[in-house]
Amino acid sequence: DYADFDDDDVPLDHQRAGVLRALNLRRDDGDDGAASDVSSECSGEPGSPYGSPYPRWPVCKLAARMPPPAPLLQRLGTEPRRGGARDRKAGCTELQLMKERFSKLLLGEDMSGGGKGVSTAAAISNAITNLYATVFGSCHRLEPLPVEKKSMWRREMDCLLSVCDYIVEFFPSKDILPDGTTREVMATRPRSDIYVNLPALEKLDDMLLEILDGFQKTEFWYLNDKAHKDSCDDSAPCRPASHRGEERWWLPVPCVTKSGLTEPARRDLRQKHDCASQIHKAAMAINNGILAEIKIPESYTQTLPKCGRASVGDALYRGMSFPGKFSPEYLLDCLEISSEHEALEAADRVEAAMHVWRRKAGHGHARSPWGAVKDLMESDKNVMLASRAEDALLCLKHRFPGLSQTTLDASKIQHNKDVGQAVLESYSRVLESLAYTIVTCIDDVLFADESARKI
Repeated sequence: DYADFDDDDVPLDHQRAGVLRALNLRRDDGDDGAASDVSSECSGEPGSPYGSPYPRWPVCKLAARMPPPAPLLQRLGTEPRRGGARDRKAGCTELQLMKERFSKLLLGEDMSGGGKGVSTAAAISNAITNLYATVFGSCHRLEPLPVEKKSMWRREMDCLLSVCDYIVEFFPSKDILPDGTTREVMATRPRSDIYVNLPALEKLDDMLLEILDGFQKTEFWYLNDKAHKDSCDDSAPCRPASHRGEERWWLPVPCVTKSGLTEPARRDLRQKHDCASQIHKAAMAINNGILAEIKIPESYTQTLPKCGRASVGDALYRGMSFPGKFSPEYLLDCLEISSEHEALEAADRVEAAMHVWRRKAGHGHARSPWGAVKDLMESDKNVMLASRAEDALLCLKHRFPGLSQTTLDASKIQHNKDVGQAVLESYSRVLESLAYTIVTCIDDVLFADESARKI
């Protein structure tokens, strides 16, 4: 296994070979000990792509130290082929479906075989995004997810996330041979970013689905529900006023009785609102961290202006260069941003200026990370401007949580070649979107309840 799916270290063909290897190893996991026998062998040949570049560290996969991943059929929720013809047919169907899915990913979504497909990282990122749109694209109500959609989401996400089981890093370890002697070997473990973030994202995923499952018996309904069509005219306002205004008129409007929600129902809604809001913040933090680690594409760097002041404008520059205490909230209040379109435009300008100032501050420390440059040159004006621009950008994203991707974020996702980062970024992004949708839907119900109680 490769220690990293990176553009500089691993060719694109080897990345796709790694994904295919993941599928083949998962298929072989069901054989009687075949995979474990292979994983216990050491390979130190210099010509092998999996060999150790250092003679002192022979590569060895220690099955006892790292448990083998779950078999593919088990992750898909199907039974092993040990029963009758029906079980064997179901297993073959599921396996064939996943083979076709992985083949599409390996070809970069170019099924013609013409070599015009995208990278494997971009293909997996698009697959997760498209799966989210298929399952949750019409989720504009507080109601449990249909069983078939929930099964589809879990099954296909398990398949897409299974690639991360084979993105590992090497670390020095010791192996005790049968005769009692000890030798130093290179063992494998999950890459640190995947080991930390992927279990957290899976937990957030389960919590969001649990929140949706809690809306089975509710004291509110939606205006065009047939089950409540008659009661809506008798016991509730015809169309409650919505705090969304006319911006999203196509979304369903919740209805409540004229007396509003009961206190237990209102308390339960607020509790779920707080939980979904915390999940949204956690997913956003993970997504921002992953995006910060992705390399900035050269195509974006070439479009940056030579001067940061030209990017943000005179008004923003004066606010950022003020020698006194800097307040990003006050700066955004002075801009009087009234729509998400204006907020996205301001975010693009501030982010571009931030990287211009960072590049100028680190001109003499090209190989040092930004954190080191920031500590070494605290008194530099470019460092101060870059830090204030970062604070303003973060404050802007918190003020507009439903903000679309900035130009830099979209460029990073498009040109990223690291499969692990692509999985973590897309997974955290769709969970962030789902959590924000749940929060806004609960806000609609609470607003309808407050409007009903004021009448």
